[in-house]
Amino acid sequence: MFLDFYNNLNPYLQILIVLGISLVIGYVLRFIILRVLKSTAKKSHDIFKRSVFSRIKDSWLLFIPMIIFLVIFPRENLDETTVEYIVKITQTLIIISFAIVAIRLVGVIQDVVVDKYNIDKADNIKERKIRTQLSFIRKIVILIILVIASSLILLNIDGVRKYGAAIVTSAGVAGIIIGFAAQKSLGNLLAGFQIAFTQPIKIDDAVVVENEWGWIEEINLTYVVIRIWDWRRLIVPITYFVEKPFQNWTRVTADLLGAVFLYVDYTVPLKHLRDEFDRILENSPLWDKKDKVLQVTESTEKSMQIRMLMSAKNSPQAWDLRCEVREKMIDFIQQHYPQSLPHTRASITDLRG
Repeated sequence: MFLDFYNNLNPYLQILIVLGISLVIGYVLRFIILRVLKSTAKKSHDIFKRSVFSRIKDSWLLFIPMIIFLVIFPRENLDETTVEYIVKITQTLIIISFAIVAIRLVGVIQDVVVDKYNIDKADNIKERKIRTQLSFIRKIVILIILVIASSLILLNIDGVRKYGAAIVTSAGVAGIIIGFAAQKSLGNLLAGFQIAFTQPIKIDDAVVVENEWGWIEEINLTYVVIRIWDWRRLIVPITYFVEKPFQNWTRVTADLLGAVFLYVDYTVPLKHLRDEFDRILENSPLWDKKDKVLQVTESTEKSMQIRMLMSAKNSPQAWDLRCEVREKMIDFIQQHYPQSLPHTRASITDLRG
């Protein structure tokens, strides 16, 4: 009876009914898929399963009902032009939905790698190398997915295909113009590839750029974000790191040597300074117990320069350790040897008679 009623309907109403049925079937299949993913994700500690559920749950998986609709929608009572329009619109929605799911699955791969290579530890050079490469490759893959999806959609439209042929025919002048216009962008892209695999910088490296000290926070396709120590962000073109010199404090290892300089009078007892320096380091949780040295590195007619070197596990701890040592050494000299602080000597000679 339903079939008789359906066959007597207007063809466009038939299309709407088939579309509704396809959406319902698609929603039911999506519900089943998500329930299975949620159940396995809860029972398992596998980051892959949990990430797949987390990434997919917000997607409508529109390609499922659209594929169903494309297969079963009625064509008999429709003219060829209408059928062609419906097919192209449906195929476009399928391409868009597939592209969204593919981008979300790229996020799943990122979640798995990030979980495996955790950078929340002191010695994390290997982890930061992989995370840096992953960050750049992920952006490239997403860009490729978007380009392929856009190309498939445009190739599905006759009018655009004709314009594309015209553009290819006149590509001589246009190619030169586009080449000059895209020089900078292509340079940035190639610089990004170079940085991703030769790695003069990595995510979370401690660097000094443009006389600013901070950490590499993001490496994007065309620019790098540096988190300055006072929480400002320095945005630098990615080509900067292949064209100009800069300081990278953690390229090989996260361990750092910190230096503190003091200027004192020649009367200060160096042995007592060394003993106090050793005591401060031994009592500081910031010192990694590897390297320490106190040396006189310069002497002038007014004072001598004391350099204290100490090691720490990473750049933030090295900074804090330097400040701690500097403060406590100054306090020690003030309390025990105030006469040994730098001062200017002068003698007055009586020139009378």
